[in-house]
Amino acid sequence: MKTIKVSVVTPDGPVYESDVEMVSTKAKTGELGILPGHVPLVAPLEIGTVRLKKDGKTEFVAVSGGFLEVRSSEVTVLAQSAEKSEEIDVERALKAKERAEQRLNEQKSEHVDFKRAELALRRAVNRINTAEERK
Repeated sequence: MKTIKVSVVTPDGPVYESDVEMVSTKAKTGELGILPGHVPLVAPLEIGTVRLKKDGKTEFVAVSGGFLEVRSSEVTVLAQSAEKSEEIDVERALKAKERAEQRLNEQKSEHVDFKRAELALRRAVNRINTAEERK
């Protein structure tokens, strides 16, 4: 079966590199599925999960937005942060979710940056969901 090289990178360095059969993720414009031979493309990504089909199995990487670039034989995901599902500390993500929810609830009584707290909540929920997808 044909494959395409995939790299998921962050400012801290590479998170995932492999040849896969298919990449699927959520862009700002909707769900994307990338197969070998896909036309060149650049798309901004939502906070979500990058699903990588390889050898009949699916691997998951949580990303906090970023960009996806497709070239003739390579896909690059540039993300501010990314974690493989098996490396996600679910307990830490649950605590981050609780802190973000608490900030959102307190925002009425204090001057809390609502958008920042909302994004923190979305990132934490995404990490939890990505970790649970592999089970």
